[in-house]
Amino acid sequence: MKNHRFKIYFLMPVFCSLILIVMNLVLVFAVKNQKASVVAMSFTFAYIASILIVSAIFMSRVKRDITLACVSFKEVPEQVLSMFEIPYALIDTEGSVLYTNYEMRGLLDSIKKGSNDLRDMIPNITKVKIPTATDDVVFHSEIGNKEYRIVLSAINAPEFDDALNIINDAGPVEDKTLISVYMYDDTEVSHLRIENFNQQMIIGLLYIDNYDEVLESVDEVKRSLLVALVDRKINKYMVYMDAVIKKLEKDKYLFVFQKKYLEEVNRTSKVLLEEVKKINSGKSESAITISMGLGIAESNYAKSYEYARAAIDLALGRGGDQVVIKDGDDITYIGGKSASIEKSTRVTARVKAHALRELIEAHDDILIMGHSIGDVDSLGSAIGVYKIAQVLGKNAHIVINEINSSIRPMISRFLDNAEYPDDMFIGSLPAQETAHKDTLLVIVDVNRPSHTECPELFDLISTVIVLDHHRVASDSIKNAVLSYIEPYASSASEMVAEVLQYIGDELRLKPIEAEALYAGIMIDTNNFLTKTGVRTFEAAAYLRKNGVDVTRIRKAFREDMTEYVTKAKAITSTEIFLGGYAFAYCGSEGVEAPTVLGAQVANELLEITGIKASFVFTEFRDRVFISARSIDELNVQVVMEKLGGGGHMNIAGAQLENITVSAAMDRVKNVLSEMAMGGDL
Repeated sequence: MKNHRFKIYFLMPVFCSLILIVMNLVLVFAVKNQKASVVAMSFTFAYIASILIVSAIFMSRVKRDITLACVSFKEVPEQVLSMFEIPYALIDTEGSVLYTNYEMRGLLDSIKKGSNDLRDMIPNITKVKIPTATDDVVFHSEIGNKEYRIVLSAINAPEFDDALNIINDAGPVEDKTLISVYMYDDTEVSHLRIENFNQQMIIGLLYIDNYDEVLESVDEVKRSLLVALVDRKINKYMVYMDAVIKKLEKDKYLFVFQKKYLEEVNRTSKVLLEEVKKINSGKSESAITISMGLGIAESNYAKSYEYARAAIDLALGRGGDQVVIKDGDDITYIGGKSASIEKSTRVTARVKAHALRELIEAHDDILIMGHSIGDVDSLGSAIGVYKIAQVLGKNAHIVINEINSSIRPMISRFLDNAEYPDDMFIGSLPAQETAHKDTLLVIVDVNRPSHTECPELFDLISTVIVLDHHRVASDSIKNAVLSYIEPYASSASEMVAEVLQYIGDELRLKPIEAEALYAGIMIDTNNFLTKTGVRTFEAAAYLRKNGVDVTRIRKAFREDMTEYVTKAKAITSTEIFLGGYAFAYCGSEGVEAPTVLGAQVANELLEITGIKASFVFTEFRDRVFISARSIDELNVQVVMEKLGGGGHMNIAGAQLENITVSAAMDRVKNVLSEMAMGGDL
């Protein structure tokens, strides 16, 4: 009924026009007074034209007045809205302002926009969708020096329909939607939120990497002075961060600081690493280095400490002399330019050997696995672990999917040997069929599940051991019952050779087994030229005592003519980038193990004067493999990590999918360019 009365009221001019038209018809046809009819018709047309003009000009104003009347008398009194301390407005779906209270008026006047469209006056409002009857739209906007939380609510008021139906000629429902706008001043809340965020505590652990080794080289009277100098550097840095620090042990510290200093730590922690290394450590040629691990977990200090422990383990596993920040699943690495320092003591090897023996004795079935596209080091170390299992009377298998040219000379000696079972080497499918919950899985020469020969085994076997010499990556194997990762070691074969010496007197290596381990060390060290230490030669001496024939190994690993020519082509096509970084492409056509050949090319490029690092790209199995090598002027492991790879300071690599060789080269060049701009080269 109300809608009907509204229509009659707004249609009155139309009814009057019809009456006037009827009057003119009567004058023309009934009265037949031509002059009177002309005058009447003129006034009728003038009346209709006036109605149309007034409607066109004042219809929007009438709409606004009706809306205001509805709000004033039907929804909320005008006086109450005007007294709101919160800026409030009514707009239509086009953003046009229909009504504002005093607070909103003052706010919009301060913006000084010559428009009645709220979208022109408030930033970000154009990006917000129209609210529905059930869901409000909330967003934030900064106006002047204040931050506002703006809430848009759709008004579902039936009393608006009568007026709006007339005005819009019964248009679609969305055309009749009104939106209320509330603006809450969240400036103080935002500042408090930021302050609370900045005051959250971050827990850190700081370890001196080579404390015992350095102190052994210092005169006893100077040891306390050296320790005091290191303490002073560390404490001075902590005071700068307003941190609380506690010395847990002679070479371990726990510290806590506010989150607002985290950005400063990111920027200045390299300075601390370098300053500690500059401390004169006496006769020792190795400098003192430190590692830090920071854990970030909002409002959960127990979790923060757990993250800090994981971060410091990651830093030490990567060779030390670096800072690792763990914020949930995000991990940041800072530093890591120094070469890993070889520890003179072999206590760790002895302890790990005893633990390895106990675990193998507790399981009847052992699976040993290296990385995919196996090399001589992964094979040699796997054979060393296989020997331990064999001596302890366990059923063991080595998982290898493909026998490539790099390992064929060595593995063929076991395949054709009656002293070893036919199932000594098995593929992924038989390994998965063999695996059960009580099987022990030993991983050698790799610490990333995705890079192993059969990643599916991790879902089938819960007891895992890791023996590796590569730096730990963020996606390394988690929850291993025994993890022996030593980045300073030259190879996994060196580590296993040390472990073998502490397994027990009943273990005696056969010459064929010793040669497999010796070949692994020899290949990974580029004939004992790269990353060798005292313990490398001690391990080699132990293997020589067990009957290693160096001449036989040398003959077994000679290259064929196709590989030699491919390698020569790669070297001759080398491009020099930034004056000292060699880029080469190694072809794979006719080569059985192109990735191994690429690594050899990378090694040989380092023999050229002026080459700081080499990067060799090989396209193989729909991937581009990158072999990166350096002597001491670039940490190639940091470069490769930026591409999802890893390795050591001097030996690293990466695998890229769905990319061309030229694009892969460009990615490495971009990384080097960014490092050069940041002063990291």
